[in-house]
This record gives sequence, structure tokens and C-alpha cells, in this order.
Amino acid sequence: MLYLVASPIGNLGDITIRALDVLRQADLVAVEDTRRSAILLSRYEIRKPLVSLHEHNEARRTVELLDKLQDGANVALLTDAGTPTISDPGYRLVVACRQADIPMTIIPGASAVLTALAGSALPAHTFYFGGFLPVKSGQRQRELEQALRRDCTSVYFESPHRLLKSLEILKQSAPNRLICVAREMTKQFEEYRRGPARLVCEHFQQHAPRGEITLLISGSASVSEGERDSPPGATQDS
Repeated sequence: MLYLVASPIGNLGDITIRALDVLRQADLVAVEDTRRSAILLSRYEIRKPLVSLHEHNEARRTVELLDKLQDGANVALLTDAGTPTISDPGYRLVVACRQADIPMTIIPGASAVLTALAGSALPAHTFYFGGFLPVKSGQRQRELEQALRRDCTSVYFESPHRLLKSLEILKQSAPNRLICVAREMTKQFEEYRRGPARLVCEHFQQHAPRGEITLLISGSASVSEGERDSPPGATQDS
């Protein structure tokens, strides 16, 4: 059987008892980064053969792991943080197992998306998850403009090196829109910086962003009449 095991998004104490049991019983653990996963396994005194499965070797490794699964091995798939296949490797292997009728189960756990939503104080009854924001500036601009037009909260992963560029786009396009930057969630320096886009942008212009970052943008349906988006310098109808 293939086990998709959710891993902590920061605090190593956030792994479940069931996940630890599965890792102890697995014949082999496929991991995104052997060094990072070794830290987690060592914390709980689990010693298992590790093989890497990441975006650069996923096609080749899927064939190898499929052979082992068909021979009767129990394989656990563990990515660096969160659930495999959710903006992480594993999709090819899951599809291959479904096509080969190999049994598979999910071991749920920590989620950066849900943690950020819960801590953001933005509407979360419906939401859109867009994965990592595009690297290219034009594509990023278009994606953020789409987020501003959606009725629901939009959630993205973002690099600390590109966060300011994204915040500047939001500040120019919708300075009053409520957003939240969730940073280093579950870790010692966890931060939820929430407010109008212009103020959040100004904060990070003065404090360089660091660590793992999730960006949340409230939907247009949550904007009150007194908070309608308008570019800096523009006036609103009375």
C-alpha cells in the first residue's frame, strides 16, 4: 500500500500518532528532501530506508516505487511540509497507483492553507487556493488582479524574496483591501500581519520578510461600502 503522510509545516510536534505508526511500519519512505525528513524521523527515533522523490526525479522514481509496491512493499510518501501532492511532489505516483489498482490511503495532518485561513481572520467559509504565485511579473500581476475580483478569500504561497513585489501590486490596485501575510506558522516567530494592503505593504517595506509565507487576500464580497478599492489618489463617489 501507498501511504500519503502529512508532515508538520514547522513545529515537529504537529505530526499525528497515526502518521508515526505508519512511518514505523513502512518498508520504505519516499521523501522530498532526505536531510529534512531525516530530522523528523530522528526526532521520533524512526529508522527506515529513505529515497528521494522531488520535482526533478519524480518521473523516474515513480516507476521504481511502483515496482516495489507491486512486489508487496508498504511505501510511505513524505514531503517537506504538509500533504504530498498539494504544491508538493507525489501526483505522478498517485496517478500511477490508481491506474495499477494499488491500494492507497491518506494520513491527514497539518496544513499551511487551513492554518493560515484560521489565523487570518478573513472569511473562510469558501476560499480559493492558487498554490505558489507565478514567478514572472506579468503572470503574477494577472493572478493577483483575479484574486481581487473573486468573491471569496484567495490563498497563495509566496517566496519572501518576491513578497514585496506582490504587496506593491495589491497596494496599487486595491490599497484598502484586507489582506494577511501569515509567516513562520507554528514556529517560534509566527506572525499574522493583517490589514489594508497599503499598510501591510508599508510594514514589510520597513521589515524585510523572512521564512515560509502564505498570502491571503479577502474577496470582493467582503468589502463594505466604506472600504471600496481605489488606487492611491483616486476619490470615491459619495
